[in-house]
Amino acid sequence: MPALDTFPDTQSPKVGKTEKTQPAVSKRKSPNQRKYTEVRSREYLLPEEVDAMMKAIKKHGGRHAHRDATVVLLLYRHGLRVSEAAGLRWEQVDFAAATLHVNRLKNGTKAVHPLYGDELRALRKLQKDYPNTPFIFMSSRKSPLAPDSIRGIIEQAGKLALLPFPIHAHMLRHACGYYLAREKTDTRTIPGYLGHKNIQHTVRYTQLSPSPYKGLWKKA
Repeated sequence: MPALDTFPDTQSPKVGKTEKTQPAVSKRKSPNQRKYTEVRSREYLLPEEVDAMMKAIKKHGGRHAHRDATVVLLLYRHGLRVSEAAGLRWEQVDFAAATLHVNRLKNGTKAVHPLYGDELRALRKLQKDYPNTPFIFMSSRKSPLAPDSIRGIIEQAGKLALLPFPIHAHMLRHACGYYLAREKTDTRTIPGYLGHKNIQHTVRYTQLSPSPYKGLWKKA
């Protein structure tokens, strides 16, 4: 019988998660024991990286290219969790008022977000591509897009965009928070927009904003 460590890995690495210590069966380091810092230096995406992902999806083409690019756009623009995006229904979109009713999970606070021109155009096209469906993001089997499918779309988009590190879908929510903080959005507005009930969840973004440090050094 072959040794345990000769079997190939059958699961994709869950980067950033650590498991409880188990009796060692081999000297090989499990991919599940890697920390985020071993894979990437930051847990958020820059606006230009998000744009590159959407452009890469469209350039690559495919039957669901527009849907997938719209997934990226809404996750980023509204700081959605994957399950929140999967559960989006057309009844949450008010085209006349250009708003999106956002239902937050994890006991987050609900909010109504404005929808901008690029989002409205993307949603109208998506509605034509997938008519007579209650959910915004649909699969080929005419069922709501599963959270795991959305995660796969985001991971693949990062590869298509040739980003220098592997990404995961929650990085788009972090990207939203970082962008708002970088743009000096009021600290009372950010938690409301992202659905945070605890201000401590918002601090991670304001701590990353360079704004407080601007002007510390005089220009040469």
